[in-house]
Amino acid sequence: MSEPDTDHPEESVLHVGGASPYDVVVGHHLADHLPGMVGDALRVALVVPDALEELVDDVVAPLVESMPERDVTVLAVPDGEEAKTAEVANACWEALGEEGFTRSDVVVTLGGGATTDLGGFVAASWLRGVRVVHVPTTLLAMVDAAVGGKTGINTEAGKNLVGAFHEPAGVLCDLSLLETLPRDELVAGLGEVVKCGFIADPEILRLVETTDPADLVPSSPVLRELVERAVQVKIDVVVADLKETGGSSGSGHPGREALNYGHTLAHAIERAEDYGIRHGEAVAVGCVFVAELAHRAAGLPAELVDRHRAAFARVGLPTSYAGASFEDLLATMRVDKKSRGATLRFVVLDDVGAPRILSGPSEEHLRAAYEAIA
Repeated sequence: MSEPDTDHPEESVLHVGGASPYDVVVGHHLADHLPGMVGDALRVALVVPDALEELVDDVVAPLVESMPERDVTVLAVPDGEEAKTAEVANACWEALGEEGFTRSDVVVTLGGGATTDLGGFVAASWLRGVRVVHVPTTLLAMVDAAVGGKTGINTEAGKNLVGAFHEPAGVLCDLSLLETLPRDELVAGLGEVVKCGFIADPEILRLVETTDPADLVPSSPVLRELVERAVQVKIDVVVADLKETGGSSGSGHPGREALNYGHTLAHAIERAEDYGIRHGEAVAVGCVFVAELAHRAAGLPAELVDRHRAAFARVGLPTSYAGASFEDLLATMRVDKKSRGATLRFVVLDDVGAPRILSGPSEEHLRAAYEAIA
């Protein structure tokens, strides 16, 4: 894994290469960076959930101060997964049309992962693609939704089944925005962080296993390092496989699909709970599930299964689930984006940092793995 590029003690700039390069800035009080990422756009649409109305002025002010003639339109959307619907997306498109948004204008998202997914999709689909800048306000969004260019909305059939790949023009991971985040939300974001440790960066696991969880607060240097490392894991994977077409030939690495470690069951749980469970909580359970599956179907050592349980539980995340039947969850998993035809596919580990695809596991192994977490 590449090391984060630390350019300044107060902030780090992690560069995302590829066809559409951009920077991810990690630090505190980063609003002054926003005008540079937006550029000379005359119109900016700020997609923000109603619950974060008090943050709007902090974002609008530097944009207008840097260019007084700039027009900023606030697109208020529902909070959480309720925003990720075709109806909400359509309302945003209609607003862009009324404001005369052109290809030289910019969408800015301010919010958690759901806002980022929705705003990114609106930007990707308006005029077949306008620039988008993400200002994530949750730990989960910083290490997951804001980086990598995946955008999407939900349907009755499942989560994120409609979407597009659309890389941002820049990402501001302003850790000061986490200071008012409820503790449960911060903990949920650690689900994706720990996942990154298992699939790519053992140092993340070491930091989690040796740091008092009470010390993982927005001002903590350790939390900042965890964010930087998790973002870097995602950057490394995405640059090599932006559109999830697979790992390099002969390597056995699943490419971008590795980032979906634990997500097949996680998405099924989220749907079963009508999205009432936090994504990072569902991911923690999903990672333990695939570790149990790999233990039964592919010989993953029991010690590594136990390490999954211990790492997620240490930061306060669930490692078991019994809120839906195995049959119902299996039916949902069969429409997962990683499935091919009637064949279920899971990202599993051979070891820490060694992910691969397990294709077509037996229902016996699947059921046994679920019983182990239930």
